[in-house]
Amino acid sequence: MRFTMSWHPKSGARTRRRGRAFAAAAVAFGCCLSAGAQEGFPLKGTWLGSWESNSVHGDSVFLTLDWDGQRISGVINPGTDDIPVTRASLDPDGWKVHVEADAEDDTGMAVHYVIDGRIEHLELPNRSIVGRWQSERGSGAFDVSRQ
Repeated sequence: MRFTMSWHPKSGARTRRRGRAFAAAAVAFGCCLSAGAQEGFPLKGTWLGSWESNSVHGDSVFLTLDWDGQRISGVINPGTDDIPVTRASLDPDGWKVHVEADAEDDTGMAVHYVIDGRIEHLELPNRSIVGRWQSERGSGAFDVSRQ
């Protein structure tokens, strides 16, 4: 009995090329996934939720925050009450958030809001800020999620 094996000199090179092409595609796919995971500044975006027991501006709150590389800016309830954020900070040690804003009630009296919270689920795109708000008129729970 005679056994013959057919071997072509280019078949090994073809396999190596396919292996390299597969490795290059896997690396490119991995780079695309990691690029998509780059979220940027954790407070930037629009946030929707509630500040409970707010008799002046209601329980629902909409917040837009931005980061210009040096400073956090934003607006609370843009388009309806337009309360500009006057001061905001983020402490990465514990992901503590502090926001201050000045508004007026229906009679034109000043209302100074202070919001202190903590970012929860930082790794998710729809992370939350959970904490408390207070003003001269009251205080309550604060809970918003990024949209």
